[in-house]
Amino acid sequence: MNPIPHQLLPEPADERRLYAAQPKVYPREIDGRFARLRLTAVSVLLGIFYGFPWLRWNGHQAVLFDLPARKFYVFGLTFWPQDFFWLAWLLIIAGLSLFFFTALAGRLWCGYACPQTVWTEVFLWIERACEGRRNARIKLDAGPWTREKWLRKGLKQTLWIAFALWTGFTFVGFFTPVTELGAEIASFRLSGWETFWILFYGFATYGNAGYLREQVCKYMCPYARFQSAMFDRDTLVISYDTERGETRGARKRGMPSVLTRLAERAAASLSARAATPSVTTPIDGARRPPAATLGDCVDCDACVQVCPTGIDIRDGLQIECIACASCIDACDAVMDKMGYARGLIRYTTENMLAGKPRHVLRTRTLVYAALLTFLLGTFVWGVTHRAPLIVEVLRDRYALYRETGDGAIENSYRLKIANKSDHALHLVVEPSDDLPLTIVGHSTLDIGVGDVGDIPLTLRAAPHAVGGKHRVELHVRSHDGDDHVEAEYTTEFFAPEAR
Repeated sequence: MNPIPHQLLPEPADERRLYAAQPKVYPREIDGRFARLRLTAVSVLLGIFYGFPWLRWNGHQAVLFDLPARKFYVFGLTFWPQDFFWLAWLLIIAGLSLFFFTALAGRLWCGYACPQTVWTEVFLWIERACEGRRNARIKLDAGPWTREKWLRKGLKQTLWIAFALWTGFTFVGFFTPVTELGAEIASFRLSGWETFWILFYGFATYGNAGYLREQVCKYMCPYARFQSAMFDRDTLVISYDTERGETRGARKRGMPSVLTRLAERAAASLSARAATPSVTTPIDGARRPPAATLGDCVDCDACVQVCPTGIDIRDGLQIECIACASCIDACDAVMDKMGYARGLIRYTTENMLAGKPRHVLRTRTLVYAALLTFLLGTFVWGVTHRAPLIVEVLRDRYALYRETGDGAIENSYRLKIANKSDHALHLVVEPSDDLPLTIVGHSTLDIGVGDVGDIPLTLRAAPHAVGGKHRVELHVRSHDGDDHVEAEYTTEFFAPEAR
C-alpha cells in the first residue's frame, strides 16, 4: 500500500502568539495634562483608602465594617443587617454608573480609577525610583547579575513587599478597628483570620500590580470583553486620526504639517479660480494631500513606548486599551516639538472622525441618566429616612382570643424591637385610641444600642365592648431627654361576634 503524501503546515502565527511568553512591558514615563489628571486621581483614591481607617467620627472609626457586631459605620451613619437592602441598592447604582459613564466617555474607570490601574501606578513609581527610567530598566534586566543589580532589585522588592503588606493591613483595618489591629500586631496577638487576610490581600496586590499588570487588563478583567455592548459611534474613545497621520515617516523639524499644506492648497486653488474662472479644479479639503507627501505622524513610536498595556493605538481601537491617555500626552509633546497642531491622537468619537457632529444626548445616555437619578434619589431618601426602631409583632399562635371570668376578651402578642439608634432607649408601648383596649402587665422595655428586645404583651377589651375582627395600631415611644423616637405597627384584635 502506497502511503498518502502529506506535508506539515506551519503553525498559525496567531496561535504561536497566543501561547508565547508575554514580553515585559516597560512603559516610559510621560508628563502632560492627562498624566497630571491621572496622578491627581491616583493620589485622591490612595488618600481615601489609606486615610479613612484613621479618621474618627462620633467616638469611633469613621468607616468601619464591624462584622462581629453586625454594624457598618460610614461617617456618622450606622447600617444594621436590616439595612443590607440599601447595600444591594448601592451596588446596582455602581453598576449602572459604570454603564452610563462607559456609554458617555468610554473606559474612564479603567484609565483613572480602577484599583489595578491605581496600584500599578504606585508599583511603577517605586520601580522607577529604584531602577531608573525606561531605557535604564531595560538595560538592567538584560544585563548580568552584578552587585548594583542585586541592590537595585533587592531594594525594589523590599519596598514592594512593604507597601503590599501595608495595603493588606489597611484593608483589614476597615473590618477591625485599625488602632486595635495595630496593637495586636505590635503584641503578636493577631488572630488567624486577620493574619490570613492581611497576607492574602498583600500578596494579591504584590502579584497583580508588581508582575501581572497589563495581563490583568488583557486576560483577567471581563470589562474589556463586554464594553463593546455599551459603545456606539458617539462614545468618547481615544483614536488616532488616520487621515491626518498617514503616511508615517521621519522628517526634519520645520516641515509643514498636513493641515498647513491643506490650507495652502485651498488658498492656491481659490487664487487660481479667481484668475481663470473657466478652469475648474475641484479640491476636497477633507481628503489628505498626494500620497508622495508625509502625514503628521513622524513614526517615533512614543505612543507605543508610554502605553502601559504595550499596544499601538495607531492600529485602531483595541480591547487592551484602558483609555489612560498616555499616548495623547506623548503625541502632543511630539507635535509641539514639530510645530504641528495637537490632536493627532485624541479623545474623539467615530462620528467626529467621520466629520459628523457628536450627540451627547441620545436614547442610551438619557435612559441611563434617568435610571441613575431615580436610584440615587431613592437611596438618599431611604438612608436619611430610616426608622431608628424596628418593631415586629407576633400573635399567639394557639388561640385567636380568650375570654376571662368576667367576660373580658384578651389577645396575646409578643413584641420584638430592634434599637438602631446610637444610644440606649426606655420604650413605652401603647395601643391606639381607636378601640377601648388596655394593656395587661408590663408595657415598658429598656433596650441597649443595637440590641433586640422581647416583651410579652396582652391587650384586654371590656365585656361586650368589641366584637369581631379589628385592626389596632401599637405605638412604641421613647422620650429620653430631647430625643423622641417612635415606631408603629399594625396588628389585629379578635373578639367573638356581638349577638
